[in-house]
Amino acid sequence: MIVTTERLQLREMNMEDTDNLMKIFSDPEAMTYYPSTKTKEEAEKWIAWTLNNYASFGVGLWIVEDKHTGEFLGQCGIVPQKVEEKVEMEIGYLFARSVWGNGYATEAALACKQYGLEVLAYPKMVSLIDLHNQPSIKVAERIGMKRESILYKWDKDNYVYACYQ
Repeated sequence: MIVTTERLQLREMNMEDTDNLMKIFSDPEAMTYYPSTKTKEEAEKWIAWTLNNYASFGVGLWIVEDKHTGEFLGQCGIVPQKVEEKVEMEIGYLFARSVWGNGYATEAALACKQYGLEVLAYPKMVSLIDLHNQPSIKVAERIGMKRESILYKWDKDNYVYACYQ
């Protein structure tokens, strides 16, 4: 386990998580702010990319599960992102639509923020959020992040939210 909260546990993902991740990646509504849905092969590449982040940076997206039942809820974690020619540590989150509205994204993102700032001692963390993604904007604001700028990345404008030690 990487991080636990009152309701959640975050653990490293592995190839056995492909089918659960496909619950998100194959859902057009859940993937609204991504370029497109993903195939199973693309999900496996996503996991391989995440495993590489673990090996290279010691962090990445983690699987979020219900602490008591083990139910798959989504993914949340810390991802290195290039922001204006500098690598920043981003808090990212993406949850299955079936569990939206329960506060899981906020709870998991807050745990990642605390882990990054307090345990890993990152001086700054960011979240890059599509200008129209109101649910993600609310999560960032609920965990105390502040909007700093707009960054063109992934062929679109994104808000840069940040928090500091």
